[in-house]
Order: sequence, then C-alpha cells, then structure tokens
Amino acid sequence: MERAIDTYQAEPIPAAAQDAIEELLQSGDLFRYTASSDAPVALLEEEFAAQIGSKFALAVSSCSAAIFLALRALNLPHGARVLVPGFTFAAVPSSVIHANCTPVLCEVLSNYRICLADFEDKLASAEATVISHMRGHTSDMAAIMSLCDRQGIPIIEDAAHSLGSTWGGQNIGTIGKMGCFSFQSYKMINAGEGGMLISDDIDLIARAVIMSGAYEHNWKKHPVLAEAFAPIQNKLPLYNLRMSNLSATVIRPQIPLLSERSKRGLRNHDYFADKLTRSKYIDVPKPLDQEVRAPDSIQFNLVGLDDTAVLKFVRAAQRRGVPTEVFGLGEDNARAYWNWEFLDVIPDLPKTRDMLLRACDVRLPVRLDLADIDVLAENLLAAIAEATS
Repeated sequence: MERAIDTYQAEPIPAAAQDAIEELLQSGDLFRYTASSDAPVALLEEEFAAQIGSKFALAVSSCSAAIFLALRALNLPHGARVLVPGFTFAAVPSSVIHANCTPVLCEVLSNYRICLADFEDKLASAEATVISHMRGHTSDMAAIMSLCDRQGIPIIEDAAHSLGSTWGGQNIGTIGKMGCFSFQSYKMINAGEGGMLISDDIDLIARAVIMSGAYEHNWKKHPVLAEAFAPIQNKLPLYNLRMSNLSATVIRPQIPLLSERSKRGLRNHDYFADKLTRSKYIDVPKPLDQEVRAPDSIQFNLVGLDDTAVLKFVRAAQRRGVPTEVFGLGEDNARAYWNWEFLDVIPDLPKTRDMLLRACDVRLPVRLDLADIDVLAENLLAAIAEATS
C-alpha cells in the first residue's frame, strides 16, 4: 500500500481547554442552568453570536436539533411542506418530519448547488425551506432570498458544513431567518457532538429557547427580553435539547481558531483541486462568484467513467490509503435520497441522482499540511490512472 494520510482523525482539542475541563469536572457543574450567570454554555452563546454576527445564539445538542427547533419556532401548521435540497444528510428531512412537517425535495445540479428552476417551481406550494449548504457548497443565496422574500417563505440555513464560509462578505447562517451549525467531530470545530441555532428575530429565538429545555424560569439566564418569553411561558412543549457545560468548555477555545482554520482549509482544498483537475477524468466544480468557502473536505465528479470504472477507482483509492466515497454508490449512504425510506414518497430527482452516482467525497482535515496534500493527490491520481487504464 502507498503511504497513507489519516483523513479521519478529527481536529485536536486545544491545550487551553484542558485546565478549564479539569476545573469544570471538579466542580461537577455540567448542567447549563446550575449557575445563575456565566455558565460555559451561556458564555459560548455570547462569543459565538459575536463571532458570526448574530444578535442571538442558542447552544443545543446537535445541528439536527437546531433545525428541528427552528422549524418548531416558526409555528408552521401540521403537515406544512418544507422545501429541502435533494443533496443533504438524512438528518435534515428527518428533522422536518420530527417537526410534524412534510419534506419536499428539490433537484441539485452537478455543481452540488440547488437547481433554481426546480426550486422556484416547488416553492409555490411550500411554507418554509431549509437550505443545506451541503459539504460547504453555497447555492445562489441572492436568487434564493429573492424568490423566498417575494412569496414570504422563511429560510432556515443548514450551515453544518459552512462555519467560516461567506456569501457576498456575509457569514453563512446569518442570511436566512435562522442558521444552524454543527460541532460534530468532523466539522471545523470539534466537540464530538453539539450544535448552535442563531437568529436576529427575538420571538423566534425565545420560542426556541423555551422548547430547547429552559423550563420554569431558566429562560431568564438568556439575554432575551422578558417580554418575549412572558406570552409563551408554559405554552410550548419542552424537548430538552440542551448543550452541556462540558461541550461548551471544549468548544470555546476553538472559536478564536476559526479564522485561521478556515483559511487553511481553503488553501488545502484549492491546492488539492488544482492537482486533481490535471486528470481529464476529474472535475472539481468551481465556487460561485460571491462564495468564499471554509472547506474541511473536497468533492469532485468522475467524468467519462462507467460504473465498473468508478468502483475500480474507489477500490484503488482505498488500497492507496485515501478513503474515497461516491455518495450514490456507498451501501446505505445517508446522503443518497433514495435510501431515505422513512419518507412517505421518494421522489424522482434525475439531475440529483446522476450527480450522486459520480460525485466523490474525500475528507481534508485542516490540520493537514501541503506535503500531506501532495501524497493524497499522488495516490488519487494513481488510482484514477489504474481505473482508466
């Protein structure tokens, strides 16, 4: 086997977190509402909101929990149709179902962005939309905002893969009504699990705070006006989707590292992409004009290969120590919409299907240096040469 680079090791936890974690464990105060003020979760919310440019932030157990709470905060009618890209993680339509709504999938093109024609057509019967910036690829948010604003359709941004990315200079997640982020291990900030919901809308965030598990008067420990909470006290269900102080203590020292990690991730991605596209069999879609990404993975399309050659490439890459996945060919892959058998109806999305059957996914942790990228590129190009020989 060729020299292998470990692409699955998560970003390390900064040394600055270790003393704080030990102190927290000694105190035993892991519940976010134990302290009257300055709990690690509360401080994280304040710091994250300042970093991302949002008025309010609510730390929760996962990005999926954030999407669910965002939908519930909109107070949509039972069965409301929520438009979702056909290329996303299974947890996104699952969150829509948990919120007693109906996911409606729209087409995604070979550049991994939403097909605006199909989006506009299906938006006419939708009451909300979740825009997944899948793997950090931003769809045309100017066009999407224009279409949704015209019809009064609220946008929830699934920015699980887009922390640090911008559109027209504005942080992804701050464009729609609410933004949702992930701190799962394979994201830009690593806490194992965890999520964040942001919004500038005081009423929406107040509803989300209550439903996240701010029972009795624990909402007083959130920097939101009491007038927003008073009308909803005891009127909303509690789902207990809170983040613990331990997770927040792991996350907080990583917030100041986000800018540098984002730059390093983009450098690694573009350096790798330049090498890969020297092969006529590999296409790496370019970003849109207003998009600046903060990637921790790379996606590329295999061009001119039949199914046999694609599988041969995947096996050759694996043998050379580069775990490579084709979204539509991986057994039970949770990003292939036809595997979402929990849906009442699995739609026909030919554009999305064609893309998923040739779109490859390789992790690029930002901790890698350019010498590591050279090895990955050399091994992948050798694999594509073997598959097409």
